[in-house]
Amino acid sequence: MSGTLRDGPVRDGPVRDGPIRVALVDDYDVVLAGLAHMFDRYRDRVVVCEIDANAQLDDEVDIVLYDSFAQPESDHSELGALVRNPRASRVVVYTWNFHPDLVESARQQGIHGYLSKTLPARDLVAALEAVHSGETIVSEPPHRARSAIGLDWPGRHEGLTDRESEILALITQGKNNAEVATLTYLSPNTVKTYIRSTYRKIDVTSRTQAVLWGVAHGFTPDHHRIDHWLGGP
Repeated sequence: MSGTLRDGPVRDGPVRDGPIRVALVDDYDVVLAGLAHMFDRYRDRVVVCEIDANAQLDDEVDIVLYDSFAQPESDHSELGALVRNPRASRVVVYTWNFHPDLVESARQQGIHGYLSKTLPARDLVAALEAVHSGETIVSEPPHRARSAIGLDWPGRHEGLTDRESEILALITQGKNNAEVATLTYLSPNTVKTYIRSTYRKIDVTSRTQAVLWGVAHGFTPDHHRIDHWLGGP
C-alpha cells in the first residue's frame, strides 16, 4: 500500500474471521454518516458499527476508528482511554492533522494506526485490514490535499472546507483564537485567516454571529458518543 509506514505486530491474539467490525467514534452525526458512507462498497470486508445506534455493541469490536474532527488534539487522554478499553481490540486515529508532535503523542498512547483523511476508501479499508492483522500503520504526512471522496463534515454543503469547519466548530465550543491555534497546531495568523474566510462564506461579521450560525447548522458536538466509549453514561 502506498503512502503508509508499517511497523510489526503490536498485539497478540486471534484475528476474527469475517468482515472487520469497526466502531466509529466522533462527536458529530454528519461526520459519522459521511465516514460510514465511504465503507458502503466494502461491506464484505468492513462492518460499520455506530456505537450509539446499536445496543448489541456492548461486545468487543475489532477496531475503533477515532475521527479527530474538532477534537482537542493536543490532549490525547481520550486516546489512551480508548486503547485501554477492553471492548476495543485496536484503536486508529483518522485525521488530516499530521503535526509530528500529534503523531508521536498518539503513538505513545498506544494507538495502532494514524491514518490520513486523504486516503481513498480502498486504501483506508486496506489499512484497517493491516491493522486488524496486527500491524501498526501510519500514513505519510499528506500535503494539504482535499479530503477523500465521500467524507462529510458540518458546513461542507455551505461551502466550508474541512479545516474552516473544524475551526468554526472549536469557536462554537467557546474556544478563543489562541486556544484554537494550540488545538489545531496552526499559527495564530493562520487561524485568523481561516476565521476571516469562514465569516465571508457564512455571511457573518462577529464571533457571536458565527457561534449562533454554528449552533444552528450542526456544529454543537454530542460528547455522549465519546463518553460512551470512555465508560461514561
